[in-house]
Amino acid sequence: MDDVVEAVEKAKKEWEETYSKAQQHVKAIQDYDAKSSSSSSVSLPRLNGLAQDCLALLQSLQFQLDLLAPQLPTDDQLKSALRLLDSWKQLYHDLRASLRNANLQAKANMRKAAQQERELLLGGGEESTIRRRNLQTKTGMTSAAESITESLRRTRQLMVQEVERSTGTLMTFEESTTVLRKAETEYKGHRSLLSRTRNLLSTMQRQDVLDRVILAVGFFLFSCAVLYVVSKRIGVLALQRKVTAALKAGMAGKGAIKA
Repeated sequence: MDDVVEAVEKAKKEWEETYSKAQQHVKAIQDYDAKSSSSSSVSLPRLNGLAQDCLALLQSLQFQLDLLAPQLPTDDQLKSALRLLDSWKQLYHDLRASLRNANLQAKANMRKAAQQERELLLGGGEESTIRRRNLQTKTGMTSAAESITESLRRTRQLMVQEVERSTGTLMTFEESTTVLRKAETEYKGHRSLLSRTRNLLSTMQRQDVLDRVILAVGFFLFSCAVLYVVSKRIGVLALQRKVTAALKAGMAGKGAIKA
C-alpha cells in the first residue's frame, strides 16, 4: 500500500475514535448537574477540557487530510478524500454547536439542582443540617479536585508544547543531516571530478612531452635531409664544373691542333 494511502486510512481511523470520544464528552456535559458534580470525579471544566482536546485533534486531522489528499495516486481517491474532508468539516461544525448547547443545558441543570438543594437546605430538621455539612465537605473536595485537574491540565499543555518543540528540533536535525549528506555527496563528486581532471592533465603533459620529442626528432631528421641534399647538390655542381672545364679544355686542344 502507498504511504499516502496508508496515512489517510490511519487518519480516518483516528478521526472515528476521536469523534466518538468527543460525542461521549458532549453527552456527559449535557447530562451534568449538581448531583453529578458531587458524585463524579470528573468536573464540568474537566469535561469541557477533554471535549476541547478532542475538537483540537479533529481539526488537526482535517488539516492532515487536506495536505494528504492532493498526494493520492488516483483521481478517484482524491475525490473521495475531498468528499470525506467536507463531511468532516460539517461534523466538526455540528459537534462544536452541540458542545455549546450541552454547556447551556448543563448550566440549566445545575441551576435547577442548586435550587432544589437550596430548598432542602432552608428546610428545618436534622436532615438539613447533615446536608449542609455534606455540601461543605463536597464543595471543598470538588474545589481541590478542580484545582488538581487544572494543574494537571497545565502540566499536560506544557508537556505537549515541549514535545512539539522537541519534534521541531528533531526535524531541524534531520534537515541538517540531509543537507550534510548532500554536501558530502557533492564533495565526493567534485573530488572524483578533480581526480579525473588531474589524470587528464597528467596525460596531456605526457603527450606534450612526447610531441616535443617527436618535433625535435623530426626537425633533426629534416635538418639531416636538408644537409644531405645540400651536400649532394654541392657535389653535383662541382662535378658539373669539372666536366665543363674538361670540355672547354678539350675544345681548346682541338682548336690548337687544327691551327
